[in-house]
Amino acid sequence: MARKKGREIHGWLIVDKPAGVGSTDVVSKVRWALDAKKAGHAGTLDPDATGVLAIALGEATKTVPILTDALKAYDFTVNWGAETSSDDASGEVVKTSDVRPTEAAIRAALSGFIGDIMQVPPSVSAVRVDGARAYDLAREGEVVELAARPLWVESLELLATTEHTADLRMVCGKGGYVRSIARDLGRSLGCLGHVDHLRRIWSGPFGAEDGIAFDRIDRANQVEIEAALLPLQSALVDLPQMQATEIGEIRILNGNPGQVLGHAEFGAEVWVSRNDRALCIGRYMGGEVQPSRVFNLG
Repeated sequence: MARKKGREIHGWLIVDKPAGVGSTDVVSKVRWALDAKKAGHAGTLDPDATGVLAIALGEATKTVPILTDALKAYDFTVNWGAETSSDDASGEVVKTSDVRPTEAAIRAALSGFIGDIMQVPPSVSAVRVDGARAYDLAREGEVVELAARPLWVESLELLATTEHTADLRMVCGKGGYVRSIARDLGRSLGCLGHVDHLRRIWSGPFGAEDGIAFDRIDRANQVEIEAALLPLQSALVDLPQMQATEIGEIRILNGNPGQVLGHAEFGAEVWVSRNDRALCIGRYMGGEVQPSRVFNLG
């Protein structure tokens, strides 16, 4: 008997992820609740983290790289005085310090974490080492030395502070680890630190206000979930939009360069639509777009 493949559903569902649930678990539950054929997410959140988790359904999965590269914002609390094995409150304390930073010292240190920085991911992370996930190796007791990676930090600001904690907001690019920021900030201040609470407040064009609560994701609430779906092109707002001609639409849907109307720099990545229907992402070649990802929306 052939396995049921699921329904063709296209678009984005923004979930307000609670603590204690893995990102892949959220994707699986969304796919099950909607009986969707295909689903994926655009940026992992740690199990203990909360906030915006953008779930792509169907053809929207072809836009995931666009959202993955977009800026994201996080609110988080750093606890001073201890460094942990996971760089957050779930790990074992490995070092302690009686030093506590002043507000002035924290503000002065933040400038060293803005702009182009190099960041070593937490040892308990999804980074692959010789084909294995770092967190799996850590669970097996292996000591993993992870290489530093570049990260763009748009901004890092202090929101509030107490003697033992600091509340911060960071806007950063792809591949940012808030836990690493907390660890490295604590080291730079000589007091050590780890993340206590972490919440992603927005990811690209999607904010927490767009999110549906995780506990509402159930087949009994399928109509409510579908009403919360955002169109595929919601993830493409940072790309120039082009309008295909009638002949251009036919050619683009067949994977060929197609005539478009609109303005963009030659060679720029754009997205193309016709009659409010998204057709593709591609390169503008002066009057035509060469598609790189074509949307088969039926």
